[in-house]
Amino acid sequence: MANFNFDQAEGLRRMLAGPKPRIVTFLSATDREDKSAMLVNLGASLVGAGSGVLLLDACIQSAGIGSWLGLSDSVTLLDAARKKCDIAEIVRPMAQGFGVAKLASERFYCGQYDPDDVANVASAFDALVAQSDIVVVDGELDADDMFPTPAMASSEIVVQVSTNPTSIKMAYSLIKRLSSRLGRRPFSVLVTGASEKEANVIYGNMAQAASRYLAIQLNSMGSVPADEHLIRATRLGRSVLDAYPLAGASVAFRRLADRFVISAVDHKGPRAISNCGATLGT
Repeated sequence: MANFNFDQAEGLRRMLAGPKPRIVTFLSATDREDKSAMLVNLGASLVGAGSGVLLLDACIQSAGIGSWLGLSDSVTLLDAARKKCDIAEIVRPMAQGFGVAKLASERFYCGQYDPDDVANVASAFDALVAQSDIVVVDGELDADDMFPTPAMASSEIVVQVSTNPTSIKMAYSLIKRLSSRLGRRPFSVLVTGASEKEANVIYGNMAQAASRYLAIQLNSMGSVPADEHLIRATRLGRSVLDAYPLAGASVAFRRLADRFVISAVDHKGPRAISNCGATLGT
């Protein structure tokens, strides 16, 4: 079983071992299908760019990427923290080259567990993410506008929004809640299902409102256009980059991956994740 009681010497060894993995937490103001397709195709594009990638389902109130990909009955990070399984057992390899794991199969709120349990989950999270170059978290705020682990709150946070007016209002509300809980810090916005012109307008309006009323900075992560090829690829159980490499969505995801890849680190290529795993879910 994994041992998550790291002493100071072990912590120092880990710090000296190499660069920390990049953790990006996504909060979505779109529907489940749009969010899941974005996360899977982003994961595939990051793998294609040479990074070892883990998608972590950290949704606590609604169905996340794990269940969308068929991991409903899998062991979780919470199980590993409670020493019911080894940390390696919770990662499921996908055919697209990335791994997928779930935070918990039950609602996990930091305030509902004793400090030791919360600390063990945080340590398990650190051990899990250390295995990848980039960790993409399918995140969600709880009723108190908190994340399940402190590492998610301190990570890069990206809010996904569509052209739908309801989505735009929801995205701004998420940013307002984040600002209230985490204080003044930048957040990023990714617009999906939109042309570049539409995305620029949506981002510009949100950034102006956030600056004026919240005194915070928003960064643009760009956009992914509405593309029938993306829907077709999902139905085939493949990424759009693999099925339709010249499609507009494929070009957009490659550009998006370039924004995330840590070019300063001399990666040796994707970490060893089996290429014989499951395909995309629906």
